[in-house]
Amino acid sequence: MAFDDKVDNKAEEVGGKVKEGVGKATDDERLEAEGKADQSSSKLKQAGENIKDAFKS
Repeated sequence: MAFDDKVDNKAEEVGGKVKEGVGKATDDERLEAEGKADQSSSKLKQAGENIKDAFKS
């Protein structure tokens, strides 16, 4: 996994956590759900990259 991919995925995960937190604080269920979806997407991308790395080794 390239370093910039790791940074991008982590930034997306952090952004999702922020969205989720803001959604909870403002009682905005849609924003909270978007934050959770962003986090899930980021984790899925990270897992895919880890699998690719495992086959390269």
